[in-house]
Amino acid sequence: MDVFSDPANVDVYVTGFLWILKLTIGGTVGALVLGVLLAAMRVSPVPVLRGFGTAWVNTFRNTPLTLIIFFCYFGLYSTLGVTVSDDIERNNYWLGVIGLSVYTAAFICEAIRSGINTVPAGQAEAARAIGMSFRQTLTMIILPQAGRAVVAPLGSIFIALAKNSTIVGTIGLAESSTAMKDLINTNGDAVIPIFFVFAGTFAAVLIPSGYAFGWLANRLAVKR
Repeated sequence: MDVFSDPANVDVYVTGFLWILKLTIGGTVGALVLGVLLAAMRVSPVPVLRGFGTAWVNTFRNTPLTLIIFFCYFGLYSTLGVTVSDDIERNNYWLGVIGLSVYTAAFICEAIRSGINTVPAGQAEAARAIGMSFRQTLTMIILPQAGRAVVAPLGSIFIALAKNSTIVGTIGLAESSTAMKDLINTNGDAVIPIFFVFAGTFAAVLIPSGYAFGWLANRLAVKR
């Protein structure tokens, strides 16, 4: 543990996990918004929208996240010149958020769609009978109930997103896995302590988060 008595090493450790936190928050917001839109497409009465949602889910659920992150960097940034920020590190962050969002949205879409299927079909039929549009029925009746039914699955997806954020280190962002590698390279005799500190930090945050999502799911569960 002497390695963490050096303020410079502590700064590397803290900076790495701050980037993980930022990636998790950015990816969660992006994936949640996109996932809800995709779920709406999947249950839409418009065939083109259903087809687009199905194609998105099947494509990104079966594509390794590493390839998606690489495409965001080498495809969007290096080849097409898509730049979100002039600062390289911040630009890599946003490229990582884009990759995490489009990948995770496919899983959120399917989780929400499964929640939509738990809502009795009679409620949608009743809404249509009183003249409500598809958008009104979905946003005012179906999604609020579906959201309560999928808190636990969404929690698992968000936890997986937090762990997947370490992959963004492959395109140069100094997140936790990169920070751990740098500390091991400069403190080769302290590999085990460094590993346990980084792994312990993830466990200390994600395990309670899993229990919290489980408690919230039970609290918000819809009694049928």
